[in-house]
Amino acid sequence: MEKNYRKTLLACYLAFITQAICANFAPLLFLKFHTDYTISLGQIALIPSAFFLTQLLVDVFCARFVDSIGYRRSAVVSEFASGLGLAGLAFIPDLFADPFVGIMICVVIYAVGSGLIEVLGSPIVEACPFEHKDAVMSLLHSFYCWGSVGVILLSTLFFAAFGIAHWKWLACIWALIPLYNIYNFSACPIEHLTEKGQGMTIRELFRLPVFWLAILLMVCAGASELSMAQWASAFAEAALGFTKAVGDLVGPCLFAVAMGICRVIYGRFGPKMNLMKFMVGSGILCLCCYLLAGLSKNPVFSLVGCVCCGFSVGIMWPGTISITSPRIPKGGTALFALLAMAGDLGGAFGPSLVGNVTQQAGDNLQSGMLVGSVFPLVLVLALILLRRKTEKNV
Repeated sequence: MEKNYRKTLLACYLAFITQAICANFAPLLFLKFHTDYTISLGQIALIPSAFFLTQLLVDVFCARFVDSIGYRRSAVVSEFASGLGLAGLAFIPDLFADPFVGIMICVVIYAVGSGLIEVLGSPIVEACPFEHKDAVMSLLHSFYCWGSVGVILLSTLFFAAFGIAHWKWLACIWALIPLYNIYNFSACPIEHLTEKGQGMTIRELFRLPVFWLAILLMVCAGASELSMAQWASAFAEAALGFTKAVGDLVGPCLFAVAMGICRVIYGRFGPKMNLMKFMVGSGILCLCCYLLAGLSKNPVFSLVGCVCCGFSVGIMWPGTISITSPRIPKGGTALFALLAMAGDLGGAFGPSLVGNVTQQAGDNLQSGMLVGSVFPLVLVLALILLRRKTEKNV
């Protein structure tokens, strides 16, 4: 039976790669959109905002309705929407007098697909009869990291070989991955975490103190990850003197590689490790990385802190899911959807706080990083509190 579920794993791996494509492909084209379509940089700044806002709304929708729709149908819709939105970038903007409208339509469409798989991927794998599910979950989430690195590097190579003028062909090529994955989700075995009608409601979840601790952990996980990730290119520019374009590639790529390595390591050796201790250690390392980035006078050390931070945050998101699921066994899809929403909220709030503090400090990025260190600190404290609460219940 387990061999059959390898097909399910493959579908979820490709789905997380698709999510990485959706999140990282359009930002590579921002300057191209600006020059070809005469779209202002202020409008372009709305593209990532629309992407993440749509994902948040999808998270809320999933908490209420995905169980009734079904995992398989929702997963197929997610891949179809992702493929349609990515391929649509090649022609939909040209159908409108204002191409920005067409771009935003495509962004919203593939953000729906990305948001669905963000919620569905983890519970689909959690419901499979694998041993050491925390290790399997960590490996699953590593495919988002490798997808991010792949889309950045392969897109850059494509532009170097054929010219960025042919970006529309590349959009269609990337769309083939989710469109192919429709077949995988249609054919693979898919189980549910709970029997129909037996999963906890949102109101029931809200009554659990453990649930709120898990939400706090996810907010801190998302904030710890993205507060540093979104400033990775700035550190690369300052430390190594790269141009902004090269810095945008090197900083985020190194960060994603380090994060992926962490998830692969736990995926390989997780059965021999204590997840709670591993997460506490990662949180402490993350705090040290933020302090190094915020206090070091040497920009190279700041960049080292940024890259090592990628390793430290690798376990936070999948690890929180893995320690929460057995503690709320009847949480069902609502639990996974609300955890994803909390992670997205942290990912939106954290970088915004760092940016605002940086601006208030006279564009001093290190001041922003020092404030960002509060997220891994709170995460460690919440983990200790969760561990003590669990021990008391035992």
